[in-house]
Amino acid sequence: MNLQLSVPLLVGRRIVLGVTGSIAAYKAADLASKLTQAGAQVDVVLSEAAQKFISALTFRSLTGRAVYTDSDLWSAEAHLLHVGLAQDADLLVIAPATANTLAKIAHGQADSLLTITVIAADCLMLVAPAMDAHMYENRATQANIETLQKRGITVIGPAEGRMASGLMGLGRFVEPQEIIGHIRLALGKGGPLAGTRVVVTAGGTQEPIDAVRTITNRSSGKQGYAIAQAALDRGAAVTLISAPTHLDPPVGADLLAVKTAKELQSAVLAAIPEADVLLMAAAVADFRPGQAKFEKIKRRKGVPKINLEPTEDILGLVTEAQQKEGLPRLIVGFAAESENLIANARQKLEEKGLALVVANDISSEIAGFEVDNNQVTLIDSEGGVQELPLMSKVEVAEVIIQRVLQLLESLE
Repeated sequence: MNLQLSVPLLVGRRIVLGVTGSIAAYKAADLASKLTQAGAQVDVVLSEAAQKFISALTFRSLTGRAVYTDSDLWSAEAHLLHVGLAQDADLLVIAPATANTLAKIAHGQADSLLTITVIAADCLMLVAPAMDAHMYENRATQANIETLQKRGITVIGPAEGRMASGLMGLGRFVEPQEIIGHIRLALGKGGPLAGTRVVVTAGGTQEPIDAVRTITNRSSGKQGYAIAQAALDRGAAVTLISAPTHLDPPVGADLLAVKTAKELQSAVLAAIPEADVLLMAAAVADFRPGQAKFEKIKRRKGVPKINLEPTEDILGLVTEAQQKEGLPRLIVGFAAESENLIANARQKLEEKGLALVVANDISSEIAGFEVDNNQVTLIDSEGGVQELPLMSKVEVAEVIIQRVLQLLESLE
């Protein structure tokens, strides 16, 4: 379990969440809850139809803030309410957004508290459609979506799958976690890493022994994926080169899927000519079978003899490229050690010419591979050593990217 839920990018941000009359309204409650736990201040506006599916009390209980409905239009503060809701908002998101709501905001109608708030808003705006597939595919709906996109409104989804009607198709509400990814992407644009290309490698490579078996390691990819998200939160353009994992890539990252060390090498060398920063968080196999079998090795044939050979020295090749071309400007390495942590990590730093190395003790049972927490030591090329306490991998990623920012500034 993560030690923390808050997201620095979202802490203190004011988000207006509009909820309209879709069966998917119950998922909006989960979205409001997750945003609140992440540190955002969430003001919910329920349409009249939305209240048929979910109550204001539900959202008030989850956000700890007032929830607004059309009845508030006739309160003593009504002449200021729609302006006040929109005025200080960092972002307005309508999730779920029905076909009717999309049509209203596309044509500038203002006949409810939510649509009046949309008209008055001068902030980032996102909509997440949810409706039956035939309704979504209707030419009028598609024209309305195109109009909204031309105005700079981000349209999230919809997803494909089974509808409440029992039909299959495109129109399902995307999951709250994916919507939060789009929110983070929108709020992160223009951050301190805007205009910077960051390449992150993640996961554990797999070297085939035969048709079904591989040599691999216990890397989950969680640390690399968290680093990619932290870079996106600061406005970077991120390329995520990932060995096999069970993780969903951060929204906005350009994902390149690889399996073997050789594939990882090719992807990294192809990406670095346009990269400013490379963070090699992947756990690359040091050895592979000299010759993999195309068929499955049968047990009845006895224990096979497997001759190993070294895999490519990817960091060494990157260092050579950096010396010739000057890119990437910054290389961060990772050292997973079971003994002599500082000495071995410092040796890697010096041999590979790294700006920073992130070292972790893989013998720990509460940090490192397969878990959500990590305890690392940062060692830089100036001899600095920073030992971090046990933290979630999300927190570790925030520290690493902050150090990357500082190192980039020192190169200016």
